[in-house]
Amino acid sequence: MEFFAPISEKEALYMNALTLAYVGDAVHSLYVRNGLALLADYKIDAMHRATSNVVKAETQAKLADKLFDSFTEAEQSVYLRGRNSSTHHRAKNQTAADYRKATGFEAVLGYLYLTGQTERLKYILEQQQ
Repeated sequence: MEFFAPISEKEALYMNALTLAYVGDAVHSLYVRNGLALLADYKIDAMHRATSNVVKAETQAKLADKLFDSFTEAEQSVYLRGRNSSTHHRAKNQTAADYRKATGFEAVLGYLYLTGQTERLKYILEQQQ
């Protein structure tokens, strides 16, 4: 089995938006963790807290609001599908609106990752700085 082989945009657009968000959550977390690990030799507890401050619904919702107009048509479609998905879960201490926006944002990250659009993914992730 190959470690990673990108799928077509068409295949990704037919995937369940919550599946895309599931992958996007992992991508976002790994991006932040990687940056922290390379930045300095932090204690694990400090790295976990710093990661949690970025990879949370409130922060992701703000980033989604900031970037939505710059999303491509496909990214906007994926975002809206993710945001409007029916979930039976809500993050602790987050508003329902932020949680839905964060799910949409994570769906976009998952879509970009799975389709191998690494430059675009990197650009979007770098906007949080």
